[in-house]
Amino acid sequence: MLQNLKIENVAIIESADIFFNSGLNIMTGETGAGKSIIIDSINAVLGERTSKELVRTGAQKASVTAVFKSQSSEINAILDELGVDAEDDGTLVIRRSISVDGKNNCRINGSPVTVGMLKTLGRELINIHGQHDSQRLLDPQCHYVFIDEMADNNELLEEYRKYFYELCDVRKEISSVVTDEEDKARKIELLTYQINEIENAQLTSGEMEELRSTKLFYRNIEKILEAVNEAYSLISGGDEVIGALQEVKIAANRLDDIGEFSNAIGENAQLMHEISYQLEDMEDRLRSSLDELEYDPEYISQVEARLDYLNKLSRKYGPTEEDILAFCERCCKEREEIELSDERIAELNLKESELSKKVTEIAGRLTDIRVSIGKSFATAVKSELSFLDMPNVVFIVDRKPVPFNENGADEIEFLISPNAGENPKPLAKIASGGELSRVMLAIKNVLSDKDGIDTLIFDEIDTGVSGRAAIKLGKKLKEVSSGRQVICVTHLAQIASQADYHFLISKSTVDSKTYTDVKPLDREGRKYELARIIGGETVTQTQLDMAEEMLTNI
Repeated sequence: MLQNLKIENVAIIESADIFFNSGLNIMTGETGAGKSIIIDSINAVLGERTSKELVRTGAQKASVTAVFKSQSSEINAILDELGVDAEDDGTLVIRRSISVDGKNNCRINGSPVTVGMLKTLGRELINIHGQHDSQRLLDPQCHYVFIDEMADNNELLEEYRKYFYELCDVRKEISSVVTDEEDKARKIELLTYQINEIENAQLTSGEMEELRSTKLFYRNIEKILEAVNEAYSLISGGDEVIGALQEVKIAANRLDDIGEFSNAIGENAQLMHEISYQLEDMEDRLRSSLDELEYDPEYISQVEARLDYLNKLSRKYGPTEEDILAFCERCCKEREEIELSDERIAELNLKESELSKKVTEIAGRLTDIRVSIGKSFATAVKSELSFLDMPNVVFIVDRKPVPFNENGADEIEFLISPNAGENPKPLAKIASGGELSRVMLAIKNVLSDKDGIDTLIFDEIDTGVSGRAAIKLGKKLKEVSSGRQVICVTHLAQIASQADYHFLISKSTVDSKTYTDVKPLDREGRKYELARIIGGETVTQTQLDMAEEMLTNI
């Protein structure tokens, strides 16, 4: 139950602190006084979509705080799922602030949460009935929801949807697998050609890079031979030139001759000998290189041909050997799937048959329940409408078979005939605003025990209602509020007179700024407010007497 609503800097409400109670809480006031802003504030704190335009002009942020009292195990389970600690006394504090830059700050029992988390919890705290409900009533696509709610069909519908979605997936796969024989043959022929071409190439990882290096090497063979020859000559020397190796050996020997006179010179002589050994090793290496560096045109031709072939494969199947081999693997898998498609289709057809039977069976159970509950629902709604001053109404839950869809195999639509002698027609075509309000209240009353939510809010449910029908509407709201909390915005004295708690919403202008005030009324205040609603701007004694009579006779 909603105990306290604190609103700060929301539209024309600078500050309001409203304490609600169980039973029927009525809010009245002039048009534009701020009643709808209070409902918008409740929607905001429950996680519904809002905007920075809600922030009062001149303020940096708006905030709404709602305090609930609940010992519901369902609420505690949701809090646990959201990672929020429940208070021992069942108190639940929800706060949402919206800054002028559009940023939201949401908290539950002091813990930071997201707007989505607020919405998850909000669904279990308050049920707001207003324009949205009227739209659902006018939309036949939503009518099955009311019947399923009365029948407690949630689990059965979820089971049906599980199998229905699986059946859709299987049928989609069958459609993608089934191709004609000519297409199969052409596809297999192409895949086989691609597989053979890649496999015959006998690729090894890194081969193309190695071939490119080899090709580059032999393209520059003359330059390489010239450089190696020159290096060898400089080390080995020749007939007329002493090479570096002989020069180093001579230098080492000369140092040996004087090494006994100085340790440092002896060490240098030893180092010079080591250099000569390295030069001897390098001389052998360069000689071997010269022996091995042979220009073989046939080998070079083979390298270039192999590289051209692999480049062609690369252009067709991927830039690297790994990419080409991966392409080949995919081709093998696709060919196998096509070759086994008949077998796969047989498996899928069997699975489709089994799922189809399951979907048909559960849809049939849903239909049976909906037809049975639909009759009870129609009888109960008709009884409620009869009390709400529609004694001759005919209300029918019309069911037609339709192809299987995510909601079953039923098209359910509410038909109504408000007046005797008229054929029932779709609700959207013939119901007036007042009749629609009464139908909505009747349905909500029939389903009142199904949602387990303690707080119901009716936003201007009296649209198009007046006179005796308004009196009945007020009594029905009073009845609905028994054992729970109902908050109702109304413009009708007949409804307001039924209140257990009455709040006056008024506005004033001070220093060119508009302010909204929310004031709980005592009996005398209620009498004057009812008189105002009855008579308008000027309240007469006659209107006060009428208001007193209304309060006395509830």
